[in-house]
Amino acid sequence: MSIGKFTHAVFSPSLAILITSFAHAQSSTPSSNEAGSYHVSQTFHVGGEGGWDYLTVDPEHKLLYVPRSTHTMVLEANTGKTIADIPGQKRNHGVALVPSAGRGFITDGEDASVTVFDLKTYAVLGKVKTADDSDGVIYDPASGKVLVVCGDAGVMIPISPDLDLATGKADAAVELGGKPEFLAADGQGKAYINLVDKDQVAVVDTKAMKVVDKWPTAPGGSPVGMSMDPARRRLFIGCRKPQKLIVMGADDGKVLADLAIGAGVDATKFSNDAFASCGDGTLTVARETAGKFQVVQTVQTPRGARTMGIDPTTHTLYLPTAEFGPPSEGQTRPRPKPGTFMIVVVSPSAK
Repeated sequence: MSIGKFTHAVFSPSLAILITSFAHAQSSTPSSNEAGSYHVSQTFHVGGEGGWDYLTVDPEHKLLYVPRSTHTMVLEANTGKTIADIPGQKRNHGVALVPSAGRGFITDGEDASVTVFDLKTYAVLGKVKTADDSDGVIYDPASGKVLVVCGDAGVMIPISPDLDLATGKADAAVELGGKPEFLAADGQGKAYINLVDKDQVAVVDTKAMKVVDKWPTAPGGSPVGMSMDPARRRLFIGCRKPQKLIVMGADDGKVLADLAIGAGVDATKFSNDAFASCGDGTLTVARETAGKFQVVQTVQTPRGARTMGIDPTTHTLYLPTAEFGPPSEGQTRPRPKPGTFMIVVVSPSAK
């Protein structure tokens, strides 16, 4: 993620924010929601070195791709067992999978590049140069491109998934006019990108590769998490200042709802329901009923569980975090304890 770079990806918010947001969550969420439709069903104690950021789920093969700063772990989604570890990154952030090309793509913010690997052997095939602070990444089927947003550079860079890694280059960068964080695509030729420093969503025509609109996220600000319900044309935007889950129409930018969430949100996901994962240890579940949106549950998770991936076939969520010790001298945020990295699994009640 671009905001705060590595430290924001690893460390949880300050104790004061945690206490305040927890109290808010308790006061704004009905007690009946404590026994709602989602629960922490498993915790995989993975261990290993490195921080963490966006987690990507391969629903077909039941795999989790987990960036760990300098390497990317591949885990079995059902057991948490490590089946591969992809080396060679400096400060990684996210993974996009393109099965049709047999390749995966890992963004590396410090190296200003994308690491390309083989989806069968997990061997590193090469790198593609991008721009400073390569961060969020997705595959857009409408354009047939891997889309990489680069926070410090303020651009989106398209990459052909079958690019010749010896001689090829990424496509021309799309100037966004702000600092991008994460993005979603509708599969029909539009991509939606949070501009965290502008409190806006940039709309990109992914066939022409140009910005065609910008929509304000007010009353939410500092937008970071982004996901989409493509069927109903809804965007779900996780905002930090103030703490809101913004529901936005994907055709006109109209804000349809603003829902209170916890502190330190990093990711949103959609699969039947909408989810916002927050570093204060809350996972907000929101639902649309008869055109109205409301928070239906707040799941308590370990602190630091601020990003997530989701399996759309089972509606199971996977949240990376670790155990935390007290802050070191001169620091305000607690530090993760070595070897305590874990994946928290949140499942529907039937699971």
